Amino acid sequence: MDEPIVVGIDIGTTKVCTLVARVEGERTLRILGVGIEPSQGIRKGTIVDLASATQAISRSIEKAQRTSGLEITSALVSLAGSNIESYNSKGVVGISGRVIEMSDVNRALEQAQAVSPPHNREVIHIIQRGFSIDGQEGIRLPVGLHGYRLEVEAHVITASSAAVENLRKCVQASDVGVSQFVLNPLASGEVVLTDTEREMGVVVCDIGGGTSDMAIYINGDVWHTIVMPIGGNHITSDIAHGMSLSLSQAEEVKKLYGCANVEDVADSDVFTVRKFGEDRSSTVSRKELAEIINARVEEIFELLLLEIKRSGYDGLLPAGMVLTGGSSLLPGIRTVASNMLGIPVRIAGPENLLGLTDQLHSPAFSTSVGLLNWAILMNDATSVMRGSGGININLPKVDFEAIKTFFTRLLP
Repeated sequence: MDEPIVVGIDIGTTKVCTLVARVEGERTLRILGVGIEPSQGIRKGTIVDLASATQAISRSIEKAQRTSGLEITSALVSLAGSNIESYNSKGVVGISGRVIEMSDVNRALEQAQAVSPPHNREVIHIIQRGFSIDGQEGIRLPVGLHGYRLEVEAHVITASSAAVENLRKCVQASDVGVSQFVLNPLASGEVVLTDTEREMGVVVCDIGGGTSDMAIYINGDVWHTIVMPIGGNHITSDIAHGMSLSLSQAEEVKKLYGCANVEDVADSDVFTVRKFGEDRSSTVSRKELAEIINARVEEIFELLLLEIKRSGYDGLLPAGMVLTGGSSLLPGIRTVASNMLGIPVRIAGPENLLGLTDQLHSPAFSTSVGLLNWAILMNDATSVMRGSGGININLPKVDFEAIKTFFTRLLP
């Protein structure tokens, strides 16, 4: 086929979602295969039972292969968990007054990574935050400019080597190679953020079952990332304990009657449920349920607010927060988030999809679809690098738009 095929495997605490898509026209994705399987052996984004996790991932891949009619040999894989850490770094190289080439940019980024992470950690992403030439800042794409000194500010994201290797082993058990790991909020940001929001300053927050993943974008680049081990499963657990229900009952009650904002629930609203130790169903106030949910949701956004302030960028976010992930579907959560954070908040999910898209427009699949968009960016960047021989660039023939997109968004 002329159109490239892209594959993403989103391995979350709640579900494993494998997507196969064909890129059509102007970066339009036609979903060819979907494999959604409940997660097993995964807690807070980390593998805790290798055999169970391998089986869940294998079933998801098999479903995607069956629905697409294609064999999956490699894929981009999502990454989350409390083992994720990040830091900002600088790299400086000499140019000697000549034209800056791609190889110089690569050398600068390598210098930014000069401080090697500990032996038990590995670098997942090196994302440029901006370049300066001879002290002049604010340069987005230095290739083709003259200068003597090139400096890059980079955001470096690392993960536990053991956690990454366990995840890779689970995927490879299905004879599928991992072409790259992608941090959850960066994948989600590819589908829910607009270019205007990235430029102005925005937070994307993906609240899943086991983790809340956040990335701060300013001037079009990623400036800060964090993964917190708290999410929708904690809300479910609170409901189970507070109302004497099983976890499966609590999850169903949360989806059917839950609300994060107590003021949105009338005092007269009730529902029936059968609690532990009772022979018959009893009537429960929805307001009581909302109060349990509200307490945990407020805690989540209080922790997010502390992290935003700790980053030092809390005054640089006029576009507010874009909320996504399965837990963003909870009624009233946008109101609570806006009140807690004091910034505009909107909820977003994937758009502009073709093919097998029945479930995929939900915010719960932002990371899954985001992996496919990330794969498109990688394909563009690979084409540019091949066209330039990987080192020297023939300036008149280079696709500068593809290079700009690549260096503005990401550098794996």
